[in-house]
Amino acid sequence: MKFLSFIALAVASFVAAQEVSPTPTTCAVDAHATYPKSAKLPDPFLLADGKRLATKDEWACKRAEIRAQIQQYELGPKPPKPTVSATASSGRITIVSSEGGKSASFSVSIKLPSSGTAPFPAVIAFEGTSIPIPAGVATVTFPNHDVAADDPRGKGKFYDLYGSTHSAGALIAWAWGVSRVVDALEQLGPDATKIDTKKLAVTGCSRNGKGALIAGAFDDRIALVIPQEGGSGGPGCWRIVADIKKNGTKTEDATQIVSGDSWFATSFTQYAPDTTVLPYDHHMLMALVAPRGLLVIENSGIDYLGPISTYGCSVAARMVYESLGVKEALGISQASHGNSHCQMPSSQNAEVAAFFNKFLLGQSNVATDVVKTDGKFNWFAGQWIDWTTQNLS
Repeated sequence: MKFLSFIALAVASFVAAQEVSPTPTTCAVDAHATYPKSAKLPDPFLLADGKRLATKDEWACKRAEIRAQIQQYELGPKPPKPTVSATASSGRITIVSSEGGKSASFSVSIKLPSSGTAPFPAVIAFEGTSIPIPAGVATVTFPNHDVAADDPRGKGKFYDLYGSTHSAGALIAWAWGVSRVVDALEQLGPDATKIDTKKLAVTGCSRNGKGALIAGAFDDRIALVIPQEGGSGGPGCWRIVADIKKNGTKTEDATQIVSGDSWFATSFTQYAPDTTVLPYDHHMLMALVAPRGLLVIENSGIDYLGPISTYGCSVAARMVYESLGVKEALGISQASHGNSHCQMPSSQNAEVAAFFNKFLLGQSNVATDVVKTDGKFNWFAGQWIDWTTQNLS
């Protein structure tokens, strides 16, 4: 299969240093590969030579390509793992990252369960949690705005280490920070942290929901990803939200996002006016999480979040999960609760509990086949999806 030139330059370091599953050695690289412009959601199973994926090994290659494309066009590069050291004391871990003669540090706090037996599963929460955390699960609070400010650009520990002009936007810088948290937990070990690093989740709401999704997509060590009300730039697809905005809905699209906070690379500005040129959309970002657990929680009562976009985009991502034989590992839950942003209603508690039980607490028989919305919209899959699932062998 063929890849864009960005991958040709960087795929080796991505596999070695970015906490991703190994890519099959059969992947061939074509530095001049291109994909046609598409008004509909791009086919995640399409190869650059026009053929469609047939095997899981080919998906692994395509997955590496998608990661690289999203960094190239939208997020900026996630640097390889630096030298990491960590110390634990009084419920806090201090993490020091060193690179090129520079060092930068930040700290996370750990809240352990009041009962149960260590090591515990844990959720890495962007600036705290706004979803119910089950008994027996620890919480690691991640100070993402300390790692990278989203206004102004170029401030925070990430930029102290890599330079204020580094092309990474805040979202991928936050993902880098989450990976350093996982590094620290692994390095210190369960005797010091009481945390089971094989059972980690990540969550956040609003901008932090975008960040949680991207952190999970770019680190395969995370077993469960729960973005809450992330809207556009998270589980929403750029093409769908551009269409609903064009038709009069007051919602956040790519052109608005790039004129505000510095979540994305500055290079994304040139693509935001016409996202149909992108060889991917965010259904393919969510597909990077597969086969791990992903629960998309959205508020269908806030037009600004683009509920039809987050719903339709998640449905498209679930087709990749289905092709990999793990359809029930991606859940979609939309519930209207007005303007109470990041205040999840109890009607969504059951699916949150189910995903924690299955992917962190080892209850493999728990049902997670959830696709629900009470949104006041009509979703027509054929408007956006002109491809089918694949039975990947």
